[in-house]
Amino acid sequence: VYKRQVQKFMGGAVFSLGLYLVLVAGAELYTGNTMLAGAAVDGRISWGAAVMNWVRVWLGNFVGALALVTLVYFAHVADTGPMAKGMMSIAVGKLSADWTTIMIKGILCNLLVCLGVWVGYAGRTVVDKAVGVVLPVSAFVALGFEHCVANMFFLPMGLVLNGLGFGAAGAVTLGGVAYNLVLATLGNIVGGLLVGLAYWFISVSYTHLRA
Repeated sequence: VYKRQVQKFMGGAVFSLGLYLVLVAGAELYTGNTMLAGAAVDGRISWGAAVMNWVRVWLGNFVGALALVTLVYFAHVADTGPMAKGMMSIAVGKLSADWTTIMIKGILCNLLVCLGVWVGYAGRTVVDKAVGVVLPVSAFVALGFEHCVANMFFLPMGLVLNGLGFGAAGAVTLGGVAYNLVLATLGNIVGGLLVGLAYWFISVSYTHLRA
């Protein structure tokens, strides 16, 4: 049991590289961008602009994830032995949960991701940012929460592996992938709204107290 938990934490630590690269390299991540709700409520941007950003970034992340699936497939990295079994196990586990579980895990996931983004932006150096994102991201990975952008890779990869004969026939289906992504995305929206609006409320309250 302990070995499995250590493996999950280490996997989360490695997974935090993605968020670190987003913050340092100036990329766009859908889950972090849900905090734009704070700027929209404050009147700095319109709600229309916020929603359009979410749509465009979600689609961009999806295309990027599918491109990565393609590269991993042709590199024959994930279609051998333990790696294939591990990815299939992740994909099947995500598809076997009921809709309330996926939604709530999506909310909890993006609470941690958005807090990781917040901490990362507070860092003054690239080292600060790297350290800041590790624990929040490691926590959501270790706890098995639902991150729609991560699922954009794991689930299509599971679909490909299932088609290659890994796992039981029909263990990963296109309908199941769509079902999970919709629910995880909705849960992530709620999580991002909670963080973005909470910090907006704190900022406004602090401004009024100082006035």
